[in-house]
Amino acid sequence: MANSHRAIFFTILLLLAVAAAATASSAGFSPLSPYYYSKICPKALPAIRRVVEAAVSRERRMGASLLRLHFHDCFVQGCDGSILLDATPTIDSEKTALPNNNSARGFEVIDMIKAEVDKACGGKPVVSCADILAVAARDSVVALGGPSWEVQLGRRDSTSASRTTANNDIPSPFMDLPALKSSFQKQGLNERDLVALSGGHTIGFSQCQFFRNRIFNETADNIDAEFARERRASCFAGSGDANLGSLDGSPARFDGSYFKNLVEKKGLLHSDQALFAGGSTDSVVKGYGSNNGRSFWFDFASSMVKMGNIKPLTGNLGQIRVNCRKVNA
Repeated sequence: MANSHRAIFFTILLLLAVAAAATASSAGFSPLSPYYYSKICPKALPAIRRVVEAAVSRERRMGASLLRLHFHDCFVQGCDGSILLDATPTIDSEKTALPNNNSARGFEVIDMIKAEVDKACGGKPVVSCADILAVAARDSVVALGGPSWEVQLGRRDSTSASRTTANNDIPSPFMDLPALKSSFQKQGLNERDLVALSGGHTIGFSQCQFFRNRIFNETADNIDAEFARERRASCFAGSGDANLGSLDGSPARFDGSYFKNLVEKKGLLHSDQALFAGGSTDSVVKGYGSNNGRSFWFDFASSMVKMGNIKPLTGNLGQIRVNCRKVNA
Protein backbone atom coordinates (compact mmCIF):
# COMPACT_ATOMS: atom_id res chain seq x y z
CA MET A 1 0.00 0.00 0.00
CA ALA A 2 1.34 3.42 -0.89
CA ASN A 3 2.58 5.56 2.01
CA SER A 4 0.15 8.35 1.15
CA HIS A 5 -2.74 5.94 1.66
CA ARG A 6 -1.43 4.01 4.66
CA ALA A 7 -2.09 6.88 7.03
CA ILE A 8 -5.84 6.80 6.40
CA PHE A 9 -6.16 3.01 6.43
CA PHE A 10 -6.91 2.48 10.12
CA THR A 11 -9.06 5.60 10.27
CA ILE A 12 -11.22 4.11 7.52
CA LEU A 13 -11.65 0.86 9.44
CA LEU A 14 -12.63 2.58 12.67
CA LEU A 15 -15.04 5.11 11.22
CA LEU A 16 -16.71 2.59 8.94
CA ALA A 17 -17.45 0.25 11.80
CA VAL A 18 -19.20 3.07 13.68
CA ALA A 19 -21.05 4.30 10.58
CA ALA A 20 -22.25 0.82 9.64
CA ALA A 21 -23.65 0.15 13.09
CA ALA A 22 -25.54 3.45 12.99
CA THR A 23 -26.88 2.74 9.50
CA ALA A 24 -28.07 -0.73 10.46
CA SER A 25 -29.77 0.51 13.59
CA SER A 26 -31.59 3.34 11.81
CA ALA A 27 -32.74 0.98 9.06
CA GLY A 28 -34.57 -1.15 11.60
CA PHE A 29 -32.97 -4.57 11.01
CA SER A 30 -30.67 -6.78 13.03
CA PRO A 31 -27.29 -5.09 12.66
CA LEU A 32 -24.54 -6.86 10.82
CA SER A 33 -21.13 -7.11 12.46
CA PRO A 34 -17.56 -7.46 11.17
CA TYR A 35 -17.04 -10.01 13.95
CA TYR A 36 -19.95 -12.27 13.07
CA TYR A 37 -17.74 -15.28 12.23
CA SER A 38 -15.04 -14.64 14.86
CA LYS A 39 -16.23 -17.46 17.10
CA ILE A 40 -18.24 -19.73 14.82
CA CYS A 41 -15.58 -19.90 12.09
CA PRO A 42 -12.49 -17.73 12.62
CA LYS A 43 -10.80 -19.26 9.57
CA ALA A 44 -13.55 -18.12 7.19
CA LEU A 45 -12.26 -14.70 6.13
CA PRO A 46 -8.64 -15.82 5.61
CA ALA A 47 -9.95 -18.65 3.42
CA ILE A 48 -11.92 -16.20 1.27
CA ARG A 49 -8.91 -13.94 0.94
CA ARG A 50 -6.64 -16.78 -0.21
CA VAL A 51 -8.97 -17.84 -3.02
CA VAL A 52 -9.59 -14.26 -4.15
CA GLU A 53 -5.88 -13.43 -4.19
CA ALA A 54 -5.14 -16.56 -6.21
CA ALA A 55 -7.95 -15.82 -8.69
CA VAL A 56 -6.87 -12.19 -9.17
CA SER A 57 -3.25 -13.28 -9.53
CA ARG A 58 -4.28 -15.62 -12.35
CA GLU A 59 -6.42 -12.97 -14.06
CA ARG A 60 -6.34 -9.36 -12.90
CA ARG A 61 -9.70 -8.68 -14.54
CA MET A 62 -11.35 -11.07 -12.09
CA GLY A 63 -11.05 -8.50 -9.31
CA ALA A 64 -13.40 -6.14 -11.13
CA SER A 65 -15.76 -9.01 -11.95
CA LEU A 66 -16.09 -10.04 -8.30
CA LEU A 67 -16.67 -6.44 -7.23
CA ARG A 68 -19.40 -6.14 -9.87
CA LEU A 69 -21.14 -9.31 -8.66
CA HIS A 70 -21.60 -7.81 -5.20
CA PHE A 71 -22.90 -4.54 -6.69
CA HIS A 72 -25.39 -6.30 -8.98
CA ASP A 73 -26.49 -8.55 -6.12
CA CYS A 74 -27.23 -5.70 -3.72
CA PHE A 75 -29.31 -3.70 -6.21
CA VAL A 76 -31.76 -6.62 -6.63
CA GLN A 77 -33.71 -7.65 -3.51
CA GLY A 78 -30.84 -6.43 -1.34
CA CYS A 79 -27.51 -8.13 -0.60
CA ASP A 80 -28.83 -11.68 -0.45
CA GLY A 81 -26.84 -13.75 -2.95
CA SER A 82 -29.76 -13.91 -5.37
CA ILE A 83 -27.51 -13.20 -8.36
CA LEU A 84 -25.79 -16.56 -7.83
CA LEU A 85 -28.90 -18.70 -8.29
CA ASP A 86 -29.15 -20.74 -11.50
CA ALA A 87 -32.45 -20.93 -13.37
CA THR A 88 -34.96 -23.62 -12.34
CA PRO A 89 -38.72 -24.00 -12.91
CA THR A 90 -39.19 -21.83 -9.78
CA ILE A 91 -36.11 -19.56 -9.99
CA ASP A 92 -36.13 -16.78 -12.60
CA SER A 93 -32.37 -16.42 -12.63
CA GLU A 94 -30.86 -12.93 -12.58
CA LYS A 95 -27.93 -14.31 -14.57
CA THR A 96 -30.00 -13.96 -17.76
CA ALA A 97 -31.12 -10.39 -17.06
CA LEU A 98 -29.89 -7.82 -19.57
CA PRO A 99 -27.24 -6.28 -17.25
CA ASN A 100 -25.81 -9.75 -16.46
CA ASN A 101 -26.35 -12.02 -19.45
CA ASN A 102 -23.01 -13.01 -21.02
CA SER A 103 -21.50 -10.22 -18.93
CA ALA A 104 -21.53 -11.05 -15.22
CA ARG A 105 -18.68 -13.45 -14.46
CA GLY A 106 -16.71 -14.95 -11.61
CA PHE A 107 -19.35 -17.47 -10.55
CA GLU A 108 -16.81 -20.31 -10.64
CA VAL A 109 -14.57 -18.33 -8.26
CA ILE A 110 -17.47 -17.98 -5.82
CA ASP A 111 -17.94 -21.76 -6.06
CA MET A 112 -14.27 -22.27 -5.19
CA ILE A 113 -14.52 -19.87 -2.27
CA LYS A 114 -17.62 -21.64 -0.97
CA ALA A 115 -15.89 -25.02 -1.07
CA GLU A 116 -12.78 -23.67 0.65
CA VAL A 117 -14.73 -21.81 3.33
CA ASP A 118 -16.94 -24.79 4.14
CA LYS A 119 -13.79 -26.88 4.51
CA ALA A 120 -12.28 -24.26 6.82
CA CYS A 121 -15.48 -24.25 8.89
CA GLY A 122 -15.43 -27.97 9.59
CA GLY A 123 -17.24 -29.10 6.47
CA LYS A 124 -20.44 -27.26 7.35
CA PRO A 125 -22.24 -24.44 5.49
CA VAL A 126 -21.64 -21.68 8.03
CA VAL A 127 -20.85 -18.68 5.83
CA SER A 128 -23.59 -17.37 3.56
CA CYS A 129 -23.05 -16.85 -0.14
CA ALA A 130 -24.18 -13.24 0.31
CA ASP A 131 -21.38 -12.67 2.82
CA ILE A 132 -18.90 -14.38 0.50
CA LEU A 133 -19.81 -11.87 -2.22
CA ALA A 134 -19.30 -8.95 0.16
CA VAL A 135 -15.92 -10.14 1.43
CA ALA A 136 -14.71 -11.16 -2.05
CA ALA A 137 -15.51 -7.66 -3.32
CA ARG A 138 -13.40 -6.08 -0.56
CA ASP A 139 -10.53 -8.54 -1.03
CA SER A 140 -10.58 -7.94 -4.79
CA VAL A 141 -10.21 -4.19 -4.32
CA VAL A 142 -7.32 -4.72 -1.91
CA ALA A 143 -5.64 -7.18 -4.29
CA LEU A 144 -5.69 -4.50 -6.99
CA GLY A 145 -4.11 -1.89 -4.74
CA GLY A 146 -7.23 -0.25 -3.31
CA PRO A 147 -8.46 0.47 0.22
CA SER A 148 -9.64 -2.04 2.78
CA TRP A 149 -12.61 -1.80 5.11
CA GLU A 150 -14.30 -3.93 7.74
CA VAL A 151 -17.02 -5.87 5.94
CA GLN A 152 -20.22 -6.08 7.94
CA LEU A 153 -21.29 -9.74 8.15
CA GLY A 154 -24.23 -11.91 9.13
CA ARG A 155 -26.29 -11.84 5.92
CA ARG A 156 -28.29 -14.90 4.96
CA ASP A 157 -29.13 -16.15 1.48
CA SER A 158 -32.36 -15.65 -0.42
CA THR A 159 -34.53 -18.47 -1.68
CA SER A 160 -35.65 -16.47 -4.71
CA ALA A 161 -34.30 -14.36 -7.56
CA SER A 162 -35.88 -11.79 -9.86
CA ARG A 163 -34.78 -11.28 -13.44
CA THR A 164 -37.41 -8.55 -13.82
CA THR A 165 -36.05 -6.60 -10.84
CA ALA A 166 -32.52 -7.00 -12.17
CA ASN A 167 -33.61 -5.57 -15.51
CA ASN A 168 -35.35 -2.65 -13.80
CA ASP A 169 -33.07 -1.78 -10.87
CA ILE A 170 -29.47 -2.36 -11.94
CA PRO A 171 -28.25 0.98 -13.36
CA SER A 172 -27.83 1.02 -17.12
CA PRO A 173 -24.61 2.19 -18.85
CA PHE A 174 -26.83 4.41 -20.99
CA MET A 175 -28.36 6.40 -18.10
CA ASP A 176 -28.02 10.16 -17.69
CA LEU A 177 -27.38 11.79 -14.31
CA PRO A 178 -31.02 12.20 -13.16
CA ALA A 179 -31.72 8.53 -13.91
CA LEU A 180 -28.57 7.44 -12.09
CA LYS A 181 -29.44 9.52 -9.04
CA SER A 182 -32.95 8.06 -9.02
CA SER A 183 -31.61 4.50 -9.31
CA PHE A 184 -29.27 4.97 -6.36
CA GLN A 185 -31.82 6.85 -4.26
CA LYS A 186 -34.15 3.88 -4.63
CA GLN A 187 -31.52 1.85 -2.77
CA GLY A 188 -31.00 4.46 -0.06
CA LEU A 189 -27.77 5.73 -1.60
CA ASN A 190 -27.10 9.43 -2.10
CA GLU A 191 -25.35 11.45 -4.78
CA ARG A 192 -21.92 11.08 -3.21
CA ASP A 193 -22.41 7.30 -2.95
CA LEU A 194 -23.27 7.32 -6.66
CA VAL A 195 -20.00 9.00 -7.62
CA ALA A 196 -17.87 7.00 -5.18
CA LEU A 197 -19.29 3.62 -6.19
CA SER A 198 -19.08 4.51 -9.88
CA GLY A 199 -15.37 4.87 -9.15
CA GLY A 200 -15.28 1.10 -9.07
CA HIS A 201 -14.91 1.54 -12.82
CA THR A 202 -11.30 2.43 -12.16
CA ILE A 203 -10.79 -1.31 -12.63
CA GLY A 204 -12.07 -3.65 -15.29
CA PHE A 205 -13.51 -3.55 -18.78
CA SER A 206 -16.79 -3.05 -20.63
CA GLN A 207 -18.12 -4.75 -23.73
CA CYS A 208 -18.29 -2.74 -26.95
CA GLN A 209 -22.09 -3.02 -27.11
CA PHE A 210 -22.32 -0.80 -24.03
CA PHE A 211 -20.16 2.06 -25.31
CA ARG A 212 -20.53 1.86 -29.12
CA ASN A 213 -23.16 4.58 -29.30
CA ARG A 214 -21.03 6.89 -27.18
CA ILE A 215 -17.88 6.64 -29.29
CA PHE A 216 -19.71 6.91 -32.62
CA ASN A 217 -22.57 9.30 -31.93
CA GLU A 218 -21.84 11.58 -28.98
CA THR A 219 -20.59 15.07 -29.77
CA ALA A 220 -17.23 16.69 -29.05
CA ASP A 221 -18.65 18.65 -26.12
CA ASN A 222 -19.14 15.34 -24.27
CA ILE A 223 -16.34 13.07 -25.53
CA ASP A 224 -12.70 13.67 -26.39
CA ALA A 225 -12.33 13.17 -30.15
CA GLU A 226 -9.01 11.32 -29.99
CA PHE A 227 -10.31 9.06 -27.23
CA ALA A 228 -13.33 8.17 -29.39
CA ARG A 229 -11.10 7.40 -32.38
CA GLU A 230 -8.89 5.11 -30.28
CA ARG A 231 -11.87 3.16 -28.99
CA ARG A 232 -13.26 2.68 -32.52
CA ALA A 233 -10.16 0.62 -33.34
CA SER A 234 -11.63 -2.31 -31.40
CA CYS A 235 -15.33 -1.45 -31.25
CA PHE A 236 -16.82 -1.25 -34.72
CA ALA A 237 -19.98 0.38 -36.02
CA GLY A 238 -21.76 -2.87 -36.79
CA SER A 239 -19.84 -5.66 -35.08
CA GLY A 240 -17.67 -6.66 -32.16
CA ASP A 241 -20.32 -6.49 -29.43
CA ALA A 242 -18.23 -8.56 -27.00
CA ASN A 243 -14.93 -6.78 -27.70
CA LEU A 244 -13.58 -5.22 -24.53
CA GLY A 245 -12.55 -1.65 -23.76
CA SER A 246 -10.83 -0.69 -20.51
CA LEU A 247 -12.92 1.48 -18.22
CA ASP A 248 -9.88 3.62 -17.53
CA GLY A 249 -6.22 3.68 -18.52
CA SER A 250 -5.11 1.42 -15.66
CA PRO A 251 -7.82 -1.28 -15.50
CA ALA A 252 -5.81 -3.57 -13.21
CA ARG A 253 -4.96 -0.89 -10.63
CA PHE A 254 -7.41 0.69 -8.19
CA ASP A 255 -6.62 4.41 -8.35
CA GLY A 256 -8.19 7.80 -9.06
CA SER A 257 -7.49 7.92 -12.79
CA TYR A 258 -11.15 7.16 -13.61
CA PHE A 259 -12.13 10.61 -12.32
CA LYS A 260 -9.28 12.38 -14.09
CA ASN A 261 -10.53 10.76 -17.30
CA LEU A 262 -14.03 12.13 -16.74
CA VAL A 263 -12.69 15.67 -16.41
CA GLU A 264 -10.94 15.12 -19.76
CA LYS A 265 -14.19 13.79 -21.35
CA LYS A 266 -12.71 10.29 -21.56
CA GLY A 267 -15.33 8.32 -19.67
CA LEU A 268 -15.95 5.07 -21.54
CA LEU A 269 -19.65 4.67 -20.77
CA HIS A 270 -22.32 7.34 -21.20
CA SER A 271 -23.23 6.79 -17.53
CA ASP A 272 -19.60 7.42 -16.56
CA GLN A 273 -19.34 10.73 -18.38
CA ALA A 274 -22.77 11.78 -17.05
CA LEU A 275 -21.07 12.29 -13.68
CA PHE A 276 -19.04 15.15 -15.18
CA ALA A 277 -21.17 16.95 -17.72
CA GLY A 278 -22.10 20.24 -16.09
CA GLY A 279 -24.28 18.67 -13.39
CA SER A 280 -24.39 18.56 -9.61
CA THR A 281 -21.73 15.85 -9.32
CA ASP A 282 -18.97 17.74 -11.17
CA SER A 283 -17.35 19.05 -8.00
CA VAL A 284 -17.22 15.59 -6.40
CA VAL A 285 -15.59 14.14 -9.51
CA LYS A 286 -12.98 16.91 -9.48
CA GLY A 287 -12.28 16.30 -5.80
CA TYR A 288 -11.83 12.57 -6.27
CA GLY A 289 -9.44 13.16 -9.15
CA SER A 290 -7.14 15.26 -6.97
CA ASN A 291 -5.07 14.66 -3.77
CA ASN A 292 -3.86 11.26 -5.05
CA GLY A 293 -7.35 9.80 -4.63
CA ARG A 294 -7.32 9.87 -0.82
CA SER A 295 -10.86 11.26 -0.49
CA PHE A 296 -12.06 8.77 -3.10
CA TRP A 297 -10.54 5.87 -1.17
CA PHE A 298 -12.30 6.86 2.02
CA ASP A 299 -15.67 7.53 0.42
CA PHE A 300 -15.54 4.40 -1.71
CA ALA A 301 -14.94 2.24 1.36
CA SER A 302 -17.71 4.03 3.27
CA SER A 303 -20.18 3.66 0.38
CA MET A 304 -19.34 -0.03 -0.01
CA VAL A 305 -20.28 -0.60 3.62
CA LYS A 306 -23.47 1.38 3.10
CA MET A 307 -24.34 -0.56 -0.05
CA GLY A 308 -23.67 -3.83 1.76
CA ASN A 309 -26.40 -2.87 4.24
CA ILE A 310 -29.14 -2.80 1.59
CA LYS A 311 -31.96 -5.02 2.87
CA PRO A 312 -29.89 -7.96 4.16
CA LEU A 313 -31.65 -11.09 5.34
CA THR A 314 -30.72 -11.69 8.98
CA GLY A 315 -31.84 -13.76 11.95
CA ASN A 316 -34.15 -16.54 10.80
CA LEU A 317 -34.83 -15.06 7.38
CA GLY A 318 -33.46 -16.85 4.33
CA GLN A 319 -30.97 -19.69 4.65
CA ILE A 320 -27.28 -20.54 4.44
CA ARG A 321 -27.03 -22.24 1.05
CA VAL A 322 -25.07 -25.45 0.75
CA ASN A 323 -24.51 -24.65 -2.93
CA CYS A 324 -24.47 -20.98 -3.90
CA ARG A 325 -26.16 -21.81 -7.20
CA LYS A 326 -29.14 -23.62 -5.66
CA VAL A 327 -31.73 -23.16 -2.95
CA ASN A 328 -31.40 -25.81 -0.24
CA ALA A 329 -33.70 -28.78 -0.64
